[in-house]
Amino acid sequence: MFKKIFAFFNDSKTEMLENVTWTKLSDLQNNSVLVLVGTLIFALFIGAIDIVFDKGLGEFYKSFQ
Repeated sequence: MFKKIFAFFNDSKTEMLENVTWTKLSDLQNNSVLVLVGTLIFALFIGAIDIVFDKGLGEFYKSFQ
């Protein structure tokens, strides 16, 4: 049983060191910045839509009072 466990960890180490293609740090940083900027733009867009609907529906409901 311990041979199988040792073989598993040994194979896992070999797989990670020899067969996996790792992304360069600079590529990861560039992609992270791109995701953060895209998320910020999307959040601002959704926030603006929320404000417009809030004000618009607020005025709409006030007209019935």
